[in-house]
Amino acid sequence: MATVEVTGVTKFFGSTQVLKDVYVSIADGEFVVLVGPSGCGKSTLLRMIAGLENITGGTISIGGRVVNTVPPKDRDIAMVFQNYALYPHMTVFDNMAFSLKLANAPQSVMEDEVGRAAKILGLGQLLHRYPRQLSGGQRQRVAMGRAIVRNPQVFLFDEPLSNLDAKLRVQMRAEIKELHERLKVTTVYVTHDQIEAMTMADKIVVMNHGVVEQFGAPLDLYDRPNNLFVAGFIGSPAMNMLEGRIEDGAFRTPDGAAWPLPPNGTGERPAEVIYGIRPEHLRLDPDGIRTTVQVVEPTGSETQVVLRCGETAMLGAFRERVSARHGDVLPVMPDPALVHLFDRQTGRRISA
Repeated sequence: MATVEVTGVTKFFGSTQVLKDVYVSIADGEFVVLVGPSGCGKSTLLRMIAGLENITGGTISIGGRVVNTVPPKDRDIAMVFQNYALYPHMTVFDNMAFSLKLANAPQSVMEDEVGRAAKILGLGQLLHRYPRQLSGGQRQRVAMGRAIVRNPQVFLFDEPLSNLDAKLRVQMRAEIKELHERLKVTTVYVTHDQIEAMTMADKIVVMNHGVVEQFGAPLDLYDRPNNLFVAGFIGSPAMNMLEGRIEDGAFRTPDGAAWPLPPNGTGERPAEVIYGIRPEHLRLDPDGIRTTVQVVEPTGSETQVVLRCGETAMLGAFRERVSARHGDVLPVMPDPALVHLFDRQTGRRISA
């Protein structure tokens, strides 16, 4: 196991800068997820840690050793790819043992290491099959097993669940997290799915246009997003954002509706702000703010309702059953303690 330190890293493809002065510190044994929209630079950063992309500026260290010019095979890392990258003409055993064969390991060592990984991943009965005889989830386990037998200092996962169906993704992310808890190997995991990030990570790196917007524990990002981008990206369904002004001790939208401000903190606030409230932090209240129902979407565990307050569209997620129809008036009230305020000019969070 090892720490991973990304210090002031930049990356150019020709004249296009795709990573901008990135700093990330990953502790020994930590599970860190790089998340962000397509094109944000997360996969490029992972490939730079792996040694598959050259570094334009800054340093990357693994286990205290700067690896900027170290070839991938000498970095003591193992990578699991999105497309599994299995050899179709080899059995499961041979795929998992391939790196050991390249290292001229004795047959007994290969059998021991592959047997250990197969037991961990539930592949013991599949070792003599070929990839074409496996399901998508089983192929992904084989790819993970091939990484485990190397006993690396760092695991790198590049969107490993993207090719799986929804139910299997849920199962596999639990298995990957359980595997990490068992092996305690430093892990860097790339995904565009913020639900994967929230459920799996010890720490999350939120990236956007090559910049680290925020780095921290999942619930810290959910409860205290640094800016509008993080607030809108972390959490599903996404946070409601209302534009308006602070007047007479309340937040007022252009249609005149008055929304309560956070109760704590008396710091100076700009007049023009963005008012953020998550759909699950709205509650039904007979004395609340009047909104008009647009769409009702019952999901079983909750009811999601698309609402309109004046000209502003928003979403409410209610644990109770809502028997409303299009056009009905539904009064709602946010929990003031869970309201977020953002500077309209900079997009930065205003401390409450």
